[in-house]
Amino acid sequence: MTTLVHSTTGFIHLFTAIGAMATGTLVLMLKKGTRTHRFIGYLYFYLMLVMNSTAFMLYGLFGTFGPFHVAAVASLITVLFGLIPVIRRKPGWLRQHLTFMYYSIVGLYAAFASETLTRIPKSPFFTMVIIATIAITIAGVFIFKRMKPIWLKRHG
Repeated sequence: MTTLVHSTTGFIHLFTAIGAMATGTLVLMLKKGTRTHRFIGYLYFYLMLVMNSTAFMLYGLFGTFGPFHVAAVASLITVLFGLIPVIRRKPGWLRQHLTFMYYSIVGLYAAFASETLTRIPKSPFFTMVIIATIAITIAGVFIFKRMKPIWLKRHG
């Protein structure tokens, strides 16, 4: 099995994932609805688009379409469903945008934690992926329930 960064595609995937984590985190911390929020938010969207697209070109782990490609599809859907309400601006758009974009970032954090934990020597691969995914998702849900009213109030 070759490592992720042994290919140009792998490097692009890694670089855009790191960029998406940084921009996604910034968007969560910044005041909502500002020009800066929109600029960094669109940057996050495009980084996620490239990151997920490159995921479909990486087959080193299973040699075929696998569970992480399914996760990339789910991630693409989540980030797209986060952007569509911003463009359409129909009633309830802000809540939909916030929810989908937030969970796209949580999914990204879960993927990062999974990738990190599976690098521990002799660790059981799928066990580590499951532990990381469940732990990050539970923490993400807890934080979202607590922060959503604050984020909605802070909007522009």
